[in-house]
Amino acid sequence: MPAELKRKRETEEEVIETTSFPKNKINILLLEGVSARGIKMLQDQGFQVEALKTALTEEELLVKIKGLHILGIRSKTQVSKKVIEASDKLLAMACFCIGTDQIDLQAAQDNGIPVFNAPFANTRSVAELIIGNIVGLSRKIGDCTAAMHRGAWFKQAIGCFEIRGKTLGIVGYGHIGAQVSVLAESMGMKVVYWDVIPKLPMGNATQISTLNELLAHSDFVSLHVPNLPSTKNMIGKEQFAQMKKGSFFLNASRGNVVVIPDLAAALKSEHLRGAYVDVFPTEPGKNGENLFESELRGCPNTLMTPHVGGSTEEAQAMIGEEVAAALLKCINEGSTYGAVNFPEVD
Repeated sequence: MPAELKRKRETEEEVIETTSFPKNKINILLLEGVSARGIKMLQDQGFQVEALKTALTEEELLVKIKGLHILGIRSKTQVSKKVIEASDKLLAMACFCIGTDQIDLQAAQDNGIPVFNAPFANTRSVAELIIGNIVGLSRKIGDCTAAMHRGAWFKQAIGCFEIRGKTLGIVGYGHIGAQVSVLAESMGMKVVYWDVIPKLPMGNATQISTLNELLAHSDFVSLHVPNLPSTKNMIGKEQFAQMKKGSFFLNASRGNVVVIPDLAAALKSEHLRGAYVDVFPTEPGKNGENLFESELRGCPNTLMTPHVGGSTEEAQAMIGEEVAAALLKCINEGSTYGAVNFPEVD
């Protein structure tokens, strides 16, 4: 490099260093046990990073938000308009997960705050969990396990099935729905799906024109829809009645898309042979005993998990890396690429 050009570049770098806001004064708060990989990426840039294992309430956020530049959450923390408007230095927010409905996106946009997420990183983890529970339901694994923990021994084949040759109906054919489709076909299942817009099928999957048609023809129905006004309580008494008698139901998308008491009634009446649920309308904000209440407790052949669809070490590491990278581009370059509530500028 010519000496004159080198001196010019050094001068430009000195100007940037003296005019840019010092990185060690940028305050970042990460909640709910964000991956160590994401935390390290931000710390390595010299930012002041505070990482907490738990979620915070609105009252706690109202205190923490003062002087904060970046806020990172997962699925439990709710960031309301009140919290956003109480911020005085907030530059960006990030959801270290797929969903962003826990943040008031319109309020964030109105206040010039881009919101980032990780739309792809946990796709495989959720898809594998669904396939595993399809097998678990078809073999009554939950009931067998509970019985053996009680000391009982009931060996039988009645009511247990292979999943090969069965029809899986996927409601919502996005990244996760499509991945479930591929895995299910590899297990010998026939796959049909319904979405509000035409979607290119993976493998031999077939798009169904109506939700009712999908419900009537599927042995297993799995939901993979976002949290929208149009999806709230989209599956209730009427939809369960349209499902085949003896079919199975799975939901690892959003808790408020299913009317839980109606699902419990369909299970207790034995219209449905079993269900797997990972997400609920109301979920505890912390881990611990005696926190979870649901009409599904005690229902036959009902598998439940505490919103762990994307909770694998691989997925969380990828999410941490993906979201941290987006935040770094936003802070260092002003990029909004990947923001869910802003025009993408890169």
